[in-house]
Amino acid sequence: MLSDVPIDLPVRPVLPALVAALGSAGSAVLVAPPGTGKTTLAPLAVADAVAGRVIVAQPRRVAARAAARRMAALLGEPVGGRVGYAVRGERRAGPRTRIEVVTTGLLVRRLHHDPELAGVDAVLLDEIHERQLDADLALAFSVESRATLRPELWLLAMSATPEADRFAALLGGTVPAPVVRASSALHPVTRVWAPPPRPVAPSGAGPVDRALLDHVAATVRRALREQEGDLLVFLPGVGEIAAVAGRLADLGDRVDVLRLHGRQSGVDQDAALRVGDRRRVVLATAVAESSLTVPGVRTVVDAGLSRWLG
Repeated sequence: MLSDVPIDLPVRPVLPALVAALGSAGSAVLVAPPGTGKTTLAPLAVADAVAGRVIVAQPRRVAARAAARRMAALLGEPVGGRVGYAVRGERRAGPRTRIEVVTTGLLVRRLHHDPELAGVDAVLLDEIHERQLDADLALAFSVESRATLRPELWLLAMSATPEADRFAALLGGTVPAPVVRASSALHPVTRVWAPPPRPVAPSGAGPVDRALLDHVAATVRRALREQEGDLLVFLPGVGEIAAVAGRLADLGDRVDVLRLHGRQSGVDQDAALRVGDRRRVVLATAVAESSLTVPGVRTVVDAGLSRWLG
């Protein structure tokens, strides 16, 4: 499958070493910075080395769907063939599917009902550093399944963070799992500090000060004037995204203002992840910080706020 992909991404040179590590140890950790291609190329390489199905677990539905679509596109075929996905309420996979991208919550449910994961030869846990209940359970159940029921099951943890030692210890048991690292080219980034013209009230757990949302919209307009390419704007929640979108509604005749968050329909999420005919402003929650690549972005506007829902 990987041989069908014509592009070279930074992770590709380490994939032979990764497959060799999995073949010898049965488990491994892949550390690769964002944008290196680990989410899309690593599953293809693993699928070439095993006979059964490869399960790739993502922490969010939008990331699962996007990863499957990207891999299918690299293979030049639609989703549901050799690459499919399954998320809550939606599944596009069939008898020919070799790689199935699922959410970590769905993987936990599968492991609960079928601890042996019949027909599955490899489980890849992406963005393993994101400490969520489903992600922790998926890791724990996968390790337990391999240790007690499926010693031949390959288990790979993938992360963009360099802190891989504890995951290697968890996966390897008495002997830590091998760690394979990929590097990427660094590109210069210019930071522009653009504080509000007057102090704004801290939001805490309540609503965000309207003055800050006004300033975010004004900063987006400034960036559109001064910079080229598409804009990615980070906001803490769906309500703030709607509020800023309303403030930018008049841009609609020349700029596409799109929203990206986990409560959207798949169609709307896909629209935000495709390059359009016009410039785009993508208003997103933290879902776009990892697991996703929003194409065309040259400028990021960060409101500096996050919301922890516990």
